[in-house]
Amino acid sequence: MTALYPAGTARPATTPEPTSPTTGPTTEPTTGLTPEPTTGLITELITDEEAFAALAPAWGRLFRRCAAATPFQSHAWLHSWWLSYGRRGRLRLLVVRAGPELVAAAPLMLVRRPWPALVPLGGAISDYTDVLLDDTDDGRAAGALTEVLADAARTALVDFREVRPGGAVERVYDRWPGPRRTVPDSLCLELPAVPMEELIARLPSGKSGQRVRAKLRRLAALGVRRRAVGPEEVDAALGRLLELHRLQWQGRKVTGEHLRPRFREHLVRAVGRMVGSGNAVVTEFLVDGEVLGVDLTLLSGSLAGGYLYGAHPVLRKRKADVAVMLLEACAEHSGDGQRGTLSLLRGDESYKHHWRPERVVNRRLLMARRRTAPLLTAALCDATARQRGRELLHRWRERGDGQSAGGAGVRPNRTAR
Repeated sequence: MTALYPAGTARPATTPEPTSPTTGPTTEPTTGLTPEPTTGLITELITDEEAFAALAPAWGRLFRRCAAATPFQSHAWLHSWWLSYGRRGRLRLLVVRAGPELVAAAPLMLVRRPWPALVPLGGAISDYTDVLLDDTDDGRAAGALTEVLADAARTALVDFREVRPGGAVERVYDRWPGPRRTVPDSLCLELPAVPMEELIARLPSGKSGQRVRAKLRRLAALGVRRRAVGPEEVDAALGRLLELHRLQWQGRKVTGEHLRPRFREHLVRAVGRMVGSGNAVVTEFLVDGEVLGVDLTLLSGSLAGGYLYGAHPVLRKRKADVAVMLLEACAEHSGDGQRGTLSLLRGDESYKHHWRPERVVNRRLLMARRRTAPLLTAALCDATARQRGRELLHRWRERGDGQSAGGAGVRPNRTAR
């Protein structure tokens, strides 16, 4: 269902949520209201999956008009994620319209544990979360989105995890009328989006560059060639990626979510559309016609992110440097002068530091109403305790026995939060 409110007007009093046989609890729509004359904007609360799906064209246009957007804010990624991971009755999609066009959107869901909160769609398998705001906004859309978000969060905390510095939601945070706090979140490592030769030139010494060029020659001598697959081939290619991913981690601890059917279904649904729209590239690496590696790189206007890969163990037996192979492919898709960042995404694995990346810490933005301030305090205490635990674990690993061996490649082995 959809509730429409003119920006800047009072919302109707809260009534008990009816239950829909298809979507669970919803909010009854309020329609026929005239836009507030000083802004001409309409805010909507959408809780219906079909209405979410129908937003794809308008969402895509807004996505292209938001420079801060990462691939994880694309409609294809978020809608597919909801179909695999969402819970009935929990969708809380806030949008702001100027006529027929979206000028702001906040893709959220309601969670009950460990406390009531509005959290972004995307969950632990997404490296960045954010809202979308039109780059031409003069502040009216951001103000309207802040207002409707504050209204939607009457009894819940607003909790944005994994916000990349400069994210659009910072414009909402700056306008937030109640208690708010920011705490550090995951570390991401980033490189400039330049061709491979320029990445080699960034290395600390000439010998380092020579070693990388030798590894590239080794890949050529082995006959490794790569090809980008088309949208109609994505299903099969992602199946090979996940199977190779399972093989490369065989006998070691692997993120269990990557092996589950719902993850595969999400990737196939989302990435097929994203390849068609230019927001993803699936690359296969072949030797003598056999696919021995598959890489998934996600793209937005300003960022390319190496998301997940699978590589057959035989590549390492043949002395192929998988990390160099993957980075060269990713650089090809990001080093066209259009994107500013080649992100290695979350994770501080030691092998990534060979390329001298910039350390960029995501942020967690917490916003509350005065009545929900105790939830903010509880979230801050929990975040502090978890950070202390991570620091203790890091010190234990530095002492020796707990040191992680890491692994080759340019993708973290994501662990669900």
